[in-house]
Amino acid sequence: MPKSPLIKSPLAKQPLISIDNAVDGHSKIKLNSPTELPNATGFLWNRAMVMQVNCRGYVNSQFMQPEPAKYSYAPNMEAKSFIQPEHSYFSHHPGRFFYLKDEDSGEIISLPYEPMRVELDKFSFELGNSDIAWSIEHSGLQINIKVTLTKDDLVECWSFSVLNLTERLRNISIYPYFTIGYMSWMNQSATYDKALNAIVANSVTPYQKVTDYFKNKQFKDKTFFLSDTRPTAWHANQKVFEGEGGLHNPSALQAELLENVDARYETPVAVMQFQQQLLASERKTYQFLFGPAKDEAEIAIIKEKYLGYKQRSQAEQCYRDYLNQGKACLTINSDNGNGNGSGNKGFDNFNNFVNHWLPRQMFYHGDVNRLSTDPQTRNYIQDNMGMAFIDSDTTRQAYILAVSQQAISGAMPEGVLLHQDAELKYINQVPHADHGVWLPICLSVYLNETADVSLLSEMIAFADSEQEQSFSCHIELALDYLINATDHRGLSFIEQGDWCDPMNMVGYQGKGVSSWLSLATAYALTTWCDLCNEYDINISQQKYDEYRFAAKAINNAVNEHLWHGQWFARGITDDGRVFGTDEEAEGKIFLNPQSWAMLSGAANEQQQIAMVSAISKQLTTPQGVMMLAPSYTAMVEDIGRITQKHPGVSENGSVYNHAAIFYIYALYQAGQNNLAFDLLSKMLPSLENAQRTGQLPIYVPNYYRGAYYQFPKQAGRSSHLFNTGTISWLYRCLVEELCGLKGCARGLQIAPKLPSEIKNLSGQRLFRRAIIDFTIEQSSDVNAVEISLNKQSISGNILTNLQAGQHYNLQVKVPVTEADVIAGKNNPKEEEIQGGQWHD
Repeated sequence: MPKSPLIKSPLAKQPLISIDNAVDGHSKIKLNSPTELPNATGFLWNRAMVMQVNCRGYVNSQFMQPEPAKYSYAPNMEAKSFIQPEHSYFSHHPGRFFYLKDEDSGEIISLPYEPMRVELDKFSFELGNSDIAWSIEHSGLQINIKVTLTKDDLVECWSFSVLNLTERLRNISIYPYFTIGYMSWMNQSATYDKALNAIVANSVTPYQKVTDYFKNKQFKDKTFFLSDTRPTAWHANQKVFEGEGGLHNPSALQAELLENVDARYETPVAVMQFQQQLLASERKTYQFLFGPAKDEAEIAIIKEKYLGYKQRSQAEQCYRDYLNQGKACLTINSDNGNGNGSGNKGFDNFNNFVNHWLPRQMFYHGDVNRLSTDPQTRNYIQDNMGMAFIDSDTTRQAYILAVSQQAISGAMPEGVLLHQDAELKYINQVPHADHGVWLPICLSVYLNETADVSLLSEMIAFADSEQEQSFSCHIELALDYLINATDHRGLSFIEQGDWCDPMNMVGYQGKGVSSWLSLATAYALTTWCDLCNEYDINISQQKYDEYRFAAKAINNAVNEHLWHGQWFARGITDDGRVFGTDEEAEGKIFLNPQSWAMLSGAANEQQQIAMVSAISKQLTTPQGVMMLAPSYTAMVEDIGRITQKHPGVSENGSVYNHAAIFYIYALYQAGQNNLAFDLLSKMLPSLENAQRTGQLPIYVPNYYRGAYYQFPKQAGRSSHLFNTGTISWLYRCLVEELCGLKGCARGLQIAPKLPSEIKNLSGQRLFRRAIIDFTIEQSSDVNAVEISLNKQSISGNILTNLQAGQHYNLQVKVPVTEADVIAGKNNPKEEEIQGGQWHD
């Protein structure tokens, strides 16, 4: 039937993705199609739950009790697992959908897009700092959907509003459809609770052992769907609701009213029907709450707290305030010297991401520790390194907790237990050899930000001993342990993996060694000695000399046994086979050994030239640097399950951003500022690369697909996994390297490392509670860095005596950036891929 005339004028064609300013002062990303980037997602979290929301209406969600648990399940029993990379969506994937029926014409659509996939007149998926929303128009109706969380409680807060844009009366029915799914093979059901005005699903967590019954007694085994409006009808039985039509045309929607059907040991669902008349220009708004609960009394409390305009407004403000605690120490405005930055979209996007989205992701990692009760030690220490730029007290407490779980032998645990009932699970039950190296490396950021040397004197016991030792002693025990865990060549044993978890069969017999861990150990030793010098840390001369000697000895051993003409090999297997060399068909070159050889000092200038050239030719892609190449295509039994992963996925040759940022950081240390920034820029999601990656520019993913020369069609695709150790290192590169505003014992050291393309960089740096507005300018008028503070010229490059609470103006002029000394071809083009191989 023809559409009624609209009150509004026709909308102009929208760009696929845009960045707008949100009411809370943050930016808002808008995606204007549900089909161009079908896997695009955003995420919200608090300290007890997380939800990843897909633009088409699919949702992954979990909460802590204290281990991760579900309240919206898949349609059959699913194994417990982490949020998966490259998550697959399917017709019955958990989601939050709204069917909308025109009672006069009989037309039915689903919102925001799934499961009916009707083409809409207008679609906008909108990601803000503290909410996720859709703005949709269809057949003369304007629909707005929004979800947010609360600061502390386990509840999704949804709103749905519909506005009649036509000049005639509209008769519609609205059917929120919220997936509950297969809850339990023991006991599951659902019905409408009139007193609560909610659909409540009940289940019993499956168990076998009697002891688990007592452990499970406090579990939140109910899922509730609350409404602020009494429904016309309801449905709680997924199979009956679908009938023969399926989700794309449910049989239950063909009738005038839903039939108020219970689920009795059947898969539950939460569906309500609201019959609504809308006058011309009339709007109706509904509020819904969805989440887990222990009992009806708890649901009633949640209802009282969060249903209602006043309650919802207060909750949203409280949640915004919580996320705003993630404000970090740096805001920037960069441009290429042709204006104030506002005319260059590339730099606008870069500034927006650095100022808004990157600190948000860093705060998620450091504040909730990826919502794990036993985060891997390496992740826990590195994620909390990033928190030093946001809330250094959190970093301090985290580092104390980490070393309190160290063995008196010096061995760091596989994971850090965050809850008294937490246990080491999954990967943390497998021995890895690297956890000790991160302590001094990441401690350096904390000390640079705070100069809090008192941490080093804290007396802390061990996991297996009540004996207390200083924090410094704990670090030295970890370093001693690493030095002793070496073979006859002086190379570090890899056990069942180092930083690379799935490299699990190189040394499982106790003989295989890792070049990366050897180099990381040397770097950790050097870092600790440098910190002792910088911050006047009490260390015996004998110990200091031993560490300096050990670092050199390890670097020499790596050079002797693992240098392979143009790059360092990855390791030596239990059987004595050197791998990661040009002699192999797959896994010829690995990124990490090259990065850390630059950091540890193992690579001299000529080696660095050869390594960077090899990396540029064999590992660099339009999305960044791959972790290894060529990717493995079949199992290699003396390397391990990394070779079983699909080529170009995860550690098997993807652009694994955690490894890529190590290389970028190493390039900055080597003075390769142009190449470092080029690769850093490739890593960041942007409006320009969104259709290649399939991802919106609100987080750095764990990886982009690699195997660039083997499977180029999939290369560059985002994993959409926002858990990654990349973030802290990326922020460190921006603060300490790009801007060159790095803390030290005496104050703030000024040493910007601008690439050629950034002529001007301005912003604000928060440092030890002082506020510093800065401008950095490349100038042909200077041959060395010139610094003025509050218009007074500064001798040297360290700002001393900065006072907390005081405001400063810093002006820096730097010489014009020249081309990098180490050159390499780092921008392969599509036409250079011939027959699956890249040709020089």
